[in-house]
Amino acid sequence: MGEPATWQQEQISLAYVLGVATQANATIATWNVDKDGVDVTLKRDHTLVELQMKCTFDPQLLADGTTHTFDLDVATYNKLRGPRRTAAGYLGLVVVPRDVDTWLEHSLDSVLMRCSGFYAQIQDLPEAEGSVTKRIHLPQPQRLNSFGLDVMLEFSDERLWGPRASIGEAIA
Repeated sequence: MGEPATWQQEQISLAYVLGVATQANATIATWNVDKDGVDVTLKRDHTLVELQMKCTFDPQLLADGTTHTFDLDVATYNKLRGPRRTAAGYLGLVVVPRDVDTWLEHSLDSVLMRCSGFYAQIQDLPEAEGSVTKRIHLPQPQRLNSFGLDVMLEFSDERLWGPRASIGEAIA
């Protein structure tokens, strides 16, 4: 039984988002240098989203009991929110148990990851001013899963190209 090291938290957050991307029929690229505040870029049908991934075993909740918070450094926040980004910027938060030995459960026919992920859209938020960190809210309904990735990709696409015409509008 052991408390996880920072590098282990980083690796499980990347494994989690890789699993989500695979299930959602998206490809993933990781960056070996985090100079732009981005750990991974997800792509599906030529639409991109970028995430800064974080991991915690000690999630902070708001008084509502359903919204996680994370204090993101202002430099990364401002990079993810930039108006001239071609891929929308997001924060991904993976919550794991404190004991690293419980993160994966192995059986004869499966491996279960004992963690959950949430996302927050940082793109187009106002610039953070005068602080070291910016508190980000990640409501539990904003799950980092296939549906959540659909929402993120749709936002990214519509941000660049505008709303897609419905079938009826396209025919008219």
